[in-house]
Amino acid sequence: MNFDYNEEQQLLADSVRRFIREDYDFESRKKIVASAGGWSEQVWGTFAEMGLLGLPFSPDYGGFGGGAVDLMSVMELFGEALVVEPYLATVGLAAQFVARTGTAAQKKRILPQVVAGELKMAFAQTEKDARYNLGQVATTARKTGGGWQLDGGKCAVIGGPIAEMLVVSARSADTGGISLFLVEREAKGVALKPYRTLDELRAADISLEGVTLGADALLGKEGGALALIEEVVDYATALLCAEAVGAIKYANDATLEYLKTRKQFGVPIGMFQALQHRMSRRRRSRSPTPADTSARKRYSCMAPWA
Repeated sequence: MNFDYNEEQQLLADSVRRFIREDYDFESRKKIVASAGGWSEQVWGTFAEMGLLGLPFSPDYGGFGGGAVDLMSVMELFGEALVVEPYLATVGLAAQFVARTGTAAQKKRILPQVVAGELKMAFAQTEKDARYNLGQVATTARKTGGGWQLDGGKCAVIGGPIAEMLVVSARSADTGGISLFLVEREAKGVALKPYRTLDELRAADISLEGVTLGADALLGKEGGALALIEEVVDYATALLCAEAVGAIKYANDATLEYLKTRKQFGVPIGMFQALQHRMSRRRRSRSPTPADTSARKRYSCMAPWA
């Protein structure tokens, strides 16, 4: 199977790379992380202008109809820069549920706002003691008149403090199955406890006490959301892996550059055989990425182990 990026994906990656080098260097990131919100509204607006927020969504809603690989080219570069804006939370997770199972009215109301950078979202799924079991959902959804009432709690909701809208999973009292609901962050009964994660993202624990929703808050079929949750989580996991590849590649390249410039006993430390062996194992122990071919060409004339 060919995992190389096509010409359009490479051009997209090049434009993202230019932005990161010019406007999202490490010092800029430090200032963003240290800000009150922990993210940059200006950067988010730039993502919208570049078309990154609409990349996977239908042209009917202002998007470009791209696939997972298109997003992976972006996420790999976001991993290199350690981008803290809630791109995965919004584009790779929460809005995916709307795109895949929302009604025509829900898509028309929500997706154009996401594409334009006017709406940020988060997926509220994880609960205490659930660990990695997506089917362990204790939050309840009970029909009340013409709508729903949610009660329960969620933890470690990535992007929760930044999102204006949540996609919340809850167990339906009638069917016993898991359903998905659109919940405004400012809705009565919704309370957030925000905090920073170890990698400086913003997350929150969320409590839901008597949250009243209209009938149009239900996403998809009542009680039938588990399969879709598994599908979207798999999709987001692939994007997260691409982000990790980008972070690892940057660390690997920075280490290689250090080996070529740091001197000890009058020679670059990369000349020491023990370090050459370690670097060679690192570069050969992972599967090649679309950027590897050009990287090897770039380094082959500079270091014997590249």
